[in-house]
Amino acid sequence: MSQQEHHETSEPGEKDPSLRSNEVTEGTERAPHRAMFRAMGYDDEDLASPMVGVANPAADITPCNVHLDDVADAAYEGIDAAGGMPIEFGTITISDAISMGTEGMKASLISREVIADSVELVSFGERMDGLVTIGGCDKNMPGMMMASIRTDLPSVFLYGGSIMPGEHDGREITIQNVFEGVGAVADGEMSEDELDEMERQACPGAGSCGGMFTANTMASISEALGFAPLGSASPPAEHESRYDVARESGELVLDVVENDRRPSDFLSIESFENAIALQVAVGGSTNAVLHLLALAAEAGVDLDIETFNEISARTPKIADLQPGGERVMNDLHEVGGVPVVLQALLDADLLHGDALTVTGNTMAEELEAVDPPSIEELDVDYLYPVDDPIHERGAIRILSGNLAPDGAVIKITGEDHLHHEGPVRVFEEESSAMEYVQEGNVESGDAIVIRNEGPQGGPGMREMLGVTSAVAGQGHSEDVALLTDGRFSGATRGFSIGHVAPEAFVGGPIAALEDGDTITIDVDDHELSIDLSDEEIAQRLEARDDPEPNYTNGVLAKYHRDFGSAANGAVTNPGAKWD
Repeated sequence: MSQQEHHETSEPGEKDPSLRSNEVTEGTERAPHRAMFRAMGYDDEDLASPMVGVANPAADITPCNVHLDDVADAAYEGIDAAGGMPIEFGTITISDAISMGTEGMKASLISREVIADSVELVSFGERMDGLVTIGGCDKNMPGMMMASIRTDLPSVFLYGGSIMPGEHDGREITIQNVFEGVGAVADGEMSEDELDEMERQACPGAGSCGGMFTANTMASISEALGFAPLGSASPPAEHESRYDVARESGELVLDVVENDRRPSDFLSIESFENAIALQVAVGGSTNAVLHLLALAAEAGVDLDIETFNEISARTPKIADLQPGGERVMNDLHEVGGVPVVLQALLDADLLHGDALTVTGNTMAEELEAVDPPSIEELDVDYLYPVDDPIHERGAIRILSGNLAPDGAVIKITGEDHLHHEGPVRVFEEESSAMEYVQEGNVESGDAIVIRNEGPQGGPGMREMLGVTSAVAGQGHSEDVALLTDGRFSGATRGFSIGHVAPEAFVGGPIAALEDGDTITIDVDDHELSIDLSDEEIAQRLEARDDPEPNYTNGVLAKYHRDFGSAANGAVTNPGAKWD
């Protein structure tokens, strides 16, 4: 019997007997438990209502999350107004932008796992009936959705919103411009005084990084997956509309709980294919490949990394947003948000309209209710019709070959016929490569390899926006290749190939490379190979000393042990379907 049927048979005012929170609120033996709730101001009406957790990663660590207490308060109000018992609790976040280029960046991907673990633990331990999960910085979004999938509790995902762009020298700028400015200063193309001015103007307030970087990509994907209401990803962090979305999400979760609508009811291979279609159409972050694979593994959905190529081959890129373009999430919001892109894809039969969403309606039904304008009638310079796109193929490509038997990921932000053949320059970790770039050693045609930065080897798959931005800032975004078993930021643009799998630490072919080996990269043919035979690769790997873990104590040592391959989402949950 569903919860809805339980509600229909319950007496007025009687708590639904199927709710899990009854275990801590109902019966004489639960008097001590109720006493604890009463100490926090909950009353009889609250205790007779569905208990809904509000998972809040607010922190002063990053502007992405600094305002989330206010967002959580609005969600709390919505739950309370709809007849629920809201219980707010906290979890962690790591600022990707602040930890970028430091050893601390190794904590970023680990934080995704800790967020998922902590939200799962609290909702399990406190016997909650539903969740509103809130995300700000990059790893918050997948971490929160992973927790909802694991618990399979009725859940609504709520994004904290993105930052408004800053202004410098008459143009809009974001944190991407500041990172690239570092490279321009090193190359003598920008003065330190100008970089200082940009630093002071790029981030004018609260919210996640403004371009279609990882945070905004994953927030947009939450709509395409069905985890969040349509139109909820794009309102800026400090606009009143963001708080309207939060209150509405709080109200929606009560309907989701009452109808026992769980992630397992609406997540399907069609949901994930919709998410990939959106990702490649808007030029979203390569990190979304990793996170979608992880979410699918948690959900038991059989998603293969090659699916990204299949969908990118049939889905054009139709949005010109940063990092490839100049526009930001707020520009998309002003013309109707993510539903504009989803509607264009649906009209072109590039979206599964029958995929279910958290509302209980299909994607097609939700789009009909929202009724977004068509790209043709908008006539803006950053959205293109499906039949006249920026690029005929989507932005994400999966490369493979004898250097990456399990795949590697690139995002096409400029030239869409990228080919490179030449010698490699190998670095054993990020900092030595950054030093090489900053000293002005980079030349056109270079192929820079950074290894030992994979999920286990790092551990944690550091993002390398510092290196890629420094290269781009020196004018080499399209003529210098970078490849790594680590990750690149959502703000990365250019010839950057990440997630090379298997990684160096576990004996992937990238560990066999030596300076001067000839690499072939052909994006059109999805090729990433090295001019070595299988026997030569095996001999080099056999001759190398087995690497020692970088950490033998604490949380990094634990996740070094637990991370799986990037080709499967780098999951740590032993119950996830990843092999």
